Amino acid sequence: MRSPLSTLALTAALLAALSGCTASAPQTGTAAPSSQAPASSGTAAGTGETAAPPSPSPSAEAPAGTASTEGTSIPPSETEGGQIDGQEALAIALDNAGVPESDAYNVKVERDGDNGVPIYGIEFETDYGDYDFEVAIDGGQIVGADYEVDEEYLDSLTASPISLEDAAALVQEKVPGAPAEDVRVWEEGDDGRTRYEGELFYGGLKYEFEIDPQTGRIFDWNADLRG
Repeated sequence: MRSPLSTLALTAALLAALSGCTASAPQTGTAAPSSQAPASSGTAAGTGETAAPPSPSPSAEAPAGTASTEGTSIPPSETEGGQIDGQEALAIALDNAGVPESDAYNVKVERDGDNGVPIYGIEFETDYGDYDFEVAIDGGQIVGADYEVDEEYLDSLTASPISLEDAAALVQEKVPGAPAEDVRVWEEGDDGRTRYEGELFYGGLKYEFEIDPQTGRIFDWNADLRG
């Protein structure tokens, strides 16, 4: 018969042996592999959809050659503030003279000044006369004019007689705003050819003119700034 001490010692040895076996046994629980594939560049994780590229920052610079209007000052153009360019000045002169653009040749348009007023000096020729105009750059007002139409050309025109009153109205049409009472017109014929002569003071300019009563054509016109 074993003694109680021997039995206790044997039990302790068995427990120690069992404890060592348990510590060295492999773990039976294994972590399940992740079924989620790693997200690759440009692909949203776990969705298979392509991710949109990041939008550019609002502060990104515009591509080279692209002008930004924000915060920039546009330099004034030649026509800013009521100013006109040379082509517009020429059109004003042609219209006032009653000359079609197709009739004008040897045209010259130059920037100049008259009594401190910046102007376009305009010259052109036609088969029936030579024309000189001064047109203010600011506003396009005609501030000077001088032309004379050949009498031979007048003789080739179809007759369309006008009265003194018609002649005055013709001048008013040529000088917009001129009051009828300021237009003086009278008849002359001392050289054997009847004509209407007249003058007008208006808008700081002095106008002198001659009108053919048989055709209603202004064939001599002069306008000057009064200094």
